[in-house]
Amino acid sequence: MSVKIDETLTVECETGNYHTFCPISCVSWLYQKIEDSFFLVVGTKTCGYFLQNALGVMIFAEPRYAMAELEEGDISAQLNDYEGLKRLCIRIRRDRDPSVIIWIGTCTTEIIKMDLEGMAPKLEWEIGIPILVARANGLDYAFTQGEDTVLAAMAHRCPEPEFSLRERKEMKQKVLAFPSREKEKLHEYANHPSLVLFGSLPSNVVSQLNLELRRQSIKVSGWLPAQRYTDLPSLGDGVYVCGVNPFLSRTATTLIRREKCELIGAPFPIGPDGTRAWIEKICSVFGVETRGLEEREEQIWESLKDYLNLVRGKSVFFMGDNLLEVSLARFLIRCGMIVHEIGIPYMDKRYQAAELALLRDTCTRMCVPIPRIVEKPDNSNQIRRLRELRPDLAITGMAHANPLEARGISTKWSVEFTFAQIHGSANARDLLELVTRPLRRQRNLEHFGQNTLVRKNNKI
Repeated sequence: MSVKIDETLTVECETGNYHTFCPISCVSWLYQKIEDSFFLVVGTKTCGYFLQNALGVMIFAEPRYAMAELEEGDISAQLNDYEGLKRLCIRIRRDRDPSVIIWIGTCTTEIIKMDLEGMAPKLEWEIGIPILVARANGLDYAFTQGEDTVLAAMAHRCPEPEFSLRERKEMKQKVLAFPSREKEKLHEYANHPSLVLFGSLPSNVVSQLNLELRRQSIKVSGWLPAQRYTDLPSLGDGVYVCGVNPFLSRTATTLIRREKCELIGAPFPIGPDGTRAWIEKICSVFGVETRGLEEREEQIWESLKDYLNLVRGKSVFFMGDNLLEVSLARFLIRCGMIVHEIGIPYMDKRYQAAELALLRDTCTRMCVPIPRIVEKPDNSNQIRRLRELRPDLAITGMAHANPLEARGISTKWSVEFTFAQIHGSANARDLLELVTRPLRRQRNLEHFGQNTLVRKNNKI
């Protein structure tokens, strides 16, 4: 089965399983991002073991998450242990005093139909702390969508704008009537509607993207999620929103349909090319003329020359894991790499339409064919294609990395791109550092083997 996006770009669809990381791992970065939050994962002991292993030594630092473990009796009798959850949440309030408690529903709660959504409002009223419910379970397409469900739930708790769209327009007319000196102060940013960006990024990357937009006189009104739950941005009619990650389609849909926001469909700010296209799209929506973007992009590419020399002409194969595959492939094609195939567990073609268009334009610019895009790939078929193509690098989930390495194919875990700082022009070097690490290791091994052979021959 295949879906035609336009005249030149086709997405094939296979019938493979979703071989991805567990989505409850989203707490590993979200509990750090939302500083006044507490995550309560409702699941079995297996979920607890997974979190301890996935998050490593952080468990000894008493982080802001805990497990509500379901026993066999809870599962077999399909109990909804309201009192047990209430005791846990009261203890969390006493020990941690968070601004919000987020319940993460696992596969088990989904299968036994545990009514977390029904219990949360009642318990929230009793203990006086907001409780959000997010279903982040292995039945989703990819592990990164754990963040998607949390942000979609959080969007419902964002306050409405203080002023209506009509009132904001009236205020804008009053600003234009101010004396010229006052105008200069108020026009440090362009006069445009509120802009909210959504996606969880480290604070320093958030500052970088805010600064990139500020250089174009664009003001960011807020981020979802905010660094603190109490600082959630205002959402509503007349507010524009724009995503920074391709796996947030559920959040985007919630913002459009439930919160009545205007979505800016832009490529994602990954790599100098993606960041420039992202900024240009936002500026075009607000009628702001961009300044110096082309020169800045050229400077970044110039600073990456040492890495570009390593990757140019090398081939890469994406097996599909974290939904970042299209954006990463587009960036690597722009770097001069050959992309044999882009596997992706799931793709919302409307939400990623601008990214797909940029991929097509990048292939045209680099004079290369558009790579094969396979949604929900069958891993057996992919491994067969890998053996035939013999790429220089395979970007894959952890389950397939060691078997591929044993067959002589260099690999990189896709999960590393999820946790690394890859957004914005300033982080393009870190992104290429991740990509080139296995290539440099392979080159060093080959060089070492040649030297060993020379030494042996000299001895003979």
